[in-house]
Amino acid sequence: MRKLPSVLARTLTSATSGSSMLPDMSEVRSRLRDIVGASTNWRDHVQAMQERKALHTLLAKRQEDLPPRRMKDSYLEVILPLGSQPEIREKYLNVHNSVRFGRILEDLDSLGVLICYTHTKQEMQPRSPLSIVTALVDKINLCKKIIYPDCDIKFTGNVSWVGRTSMEVKMHMLQLHDGDYSPVLDATFVMVARDPENKRPAFVNPLVPETPAEEEIFKQGELNKLKRIDFSTASLLKMAPTAEERNIVHDIFLNTLDTRTVSFRSRKLPPNSVWMEDAKLKGLQICHPQERNIFNRIFGGFLMRKAFELGWATACSYGGSRPFIVSVDDIMFQRPVEVGSLLLLSGQVCYTEKNYIQVRVHSEVYDADTREQQTTNIFHFTFISENEVPRVVPKTYGESMLYLDGKRHFAATMKEI
Repeated sequence: MRKLPSVLARTLTSATSGSSMLPDMSEVRSRLRDIVGASTNWRDHVQAMQERKALHTLLAKRQEDLPPRRMKDSYLEVILPLGSQPEIREKYLNVHNSVRFGRILEDLDSLGVLICYTHTKQEMQPRSPLSIVTALVDKINLCKKIIYPDCDIKFTGNVSWVGRTSMEVKMHMLQLHDGDYSPVLDATFVMVARDPENKRPAFVNPLVPETPAEEEIFKQGELNKLKRIDFSTASLLKMAPTAEERNIVHDIFLNTLDTRTVSFRSRKLPPNSVWMEDAKLKGLQICHPQERNIFNRIFGGFLMRKAFELGWATACSYGGSRPFIVSVDDIMFQRPVEVGSLLLLSGQVCYTEKNYIQVRVHSEVYDADTREQQTTNIFHFTFISENEVPRVVPKTYGESMLYLDGKRHFAATMKEI
């Protein structure tokens, strides 16, 4: 686990020392509503968004006009009091008597946005002219298989890198055991700032590292950006597979030919294998106002929770035993999901190795008027099963590309854990 540089703990409330005095997630969401002027009543959302238009005059014309910030300026600590407040446990509890990871994804998303608003806060200005939204979940790596439902959880985080209109946020989750907080996961999110109406990019305060350790963290943020560009450039939707990957696909093809016939069409499933077309699950979600964010679109954390739960179910039905999440990788928010949308989710096992299962969840919205579907998100989850799992085998060229894409994501995850 990488450690944050020594920073001054800053909380939503006045400076405190005990974890019992730290803000909780309900305070985080309440603070976000106050910052943007969001209403808790759905019927008031149009008026609230109209009022935000007046904030356009507060936007900076250039990034150079904004005061630079330090990493410690955006540092926050937030408590999830599962141990000290038993009444909130049921919301986070799963059937295996551990914490629902989908709920943790929701909390990370809310905290990441608040950290960015803390970084961009204007003195003497309670309302922010910025609309800050999640653009990408770069990576979430877990170092614990089980999150306990009766022990307090602490989230910490700060802005670690800044572009002109985007911010990288590093967050850490720890859980209390025997009086000490031990690490559970590290998360890296990328947020983007837009104007009050959430239509155009907006400038954010530059970030100035103060110590060698902070300079290293900032450099890593720049490297992460370059890696994302390289990964996108080499996407199998844009570029042909490498020579090694083409050999892998052809070997799979040869291993699945029916030797009794001389035909390209006659295929035979090898022992202890499953055709990829038989390793998927689908789901449908009606997006109600209850799941809206502070900008009256569907909350990104809710989308992540639903995608994770379908991904988990896909891995569970495939492996035949309880899977544990190892890593969340490269979640790109391609377009917002409007309230009232029909959200179609498709979970696909796309790569397996020993007892690891790589699952890709594709989400799209269906427009009942035009009968068109548009992709909103692609999610990548790495699970580990209690037992070794069958090998997933692609049959078509399209499935082979999914297989290679899953293999790439799995290899990237294994490098970091």
